[in-house]
Amino acid sequence: MQIFEKYLSVWVGLSIILGLFLGNNFNTTFINIANLNYANINLVIAVLIWIMIYPMMLSIDFKCIKKVWENPNGLYLTIFMNWIIKPFSMAGISILFFHYIFNDYVTIEDANSYIAGMILLGVAPCTAMVFIWSKLVNGNANYTLLQVSINDLILILAFPIITKLLLGITGITIPWDTLIGSVVLYIIIPLFIAMITRYIFLDNQEDKINKLTENLKPFSIMGLLVTVIILFGLQADKINEKPFVILLISIPLIIQTIGIFVITYFLAFKLSIPYNVAAPAALIGTSNFFELAVAVAISLFGLDSGAALATVVGVLVEVPIMLLLVNYANRTKHYFKENIDGIN
Repeated sequence: MQIFEKYLSVWVGLSIILGLFLGNNFNTTFINIANLNYANINLVIAVLIWIMIYPMMLSIDFKCIKKVWENPNGLYLTIFMNWIIKPFSMAGISILFFHYIFNDYVTIEDANSYIAGMILLGVAPCTAMVFIWSKLVNGNANYTLLQVSINDLILILAFPIITKLLLGITGITIPWDTLIGSVVLYIIIPLFIAMITRYIFLDNQEDKINKLTENLKPFSIMGLLVTVIILFGLQADKINEKPFVILLISIPLIIQTIGIFVITYFLAFKLSIPYNVAAPAALIGTSNFFELAVAVAISLFGLDSGAALATVVGVLVEVPIMLLLVNYANRTKHYFKENIDGIN
């Protein structure tokens, strides 16, 4: 399994190719998968995410969560990057590329539509995949849960305000079914099941918990690869129809993703934040709540809009880039302080 994890980026690349092949040749199957959704949340993807995040949820010990507040810098850094820096840097880089660098390749109407979609991605911090990235860098499970929960609370107030400010659109409302559905599906349900497992079936014994999480690791990795196959299979038609446009949208998204990670990771280092908090903090600030971004893009601009396309490209770009950043974090962890005592 260690060799398999070492070359995880290779397997993800192969999964992308396989997903595109299957999407092009078995389109009906993926249409049926796409129809299994609630509030823009695909239920098949939701089950796969449960498989991926369940092992990390097992690591959460509520008795230790109170100790997180003894080391609040990781929380402050996450809030600062997600709500003060990221939305505005995304707006800036999207405008730079589509109004200036790419202005010869797209119309002004299309450019504004793509910019709107990218801004929606920047204003929507991730809820679900964060737990996978945190697990892959051996992040602190208790701290990650708290960071995501606080992000979701801030999102309720900040999302419509910042979106209105950056897009100049009035009457923006959060699609509550998407937000609440995501929180329930990706946090509450798997956390509840994990707590039952931990405290009732495993008697909160660390040796039993560690053994179970280790046995579940192969299923978690396979869940990630199958998710990649489905995501690219679902969007194979869009990639075929507009490959050049998707490439154009991908470039600023990749720069934004890597840039936010670098800034957050560097600030975490300068603030002497322990690695098992610093790495997840950088990855949380980097990833996006794509279900929410897609839902809002469709409601504001329409299903076939450039804004909706940009949010979909965000999904396609995020997984492979995030895995590269996970690999980088794991290779540089020796530069950081040791993990926080008592809440590892």
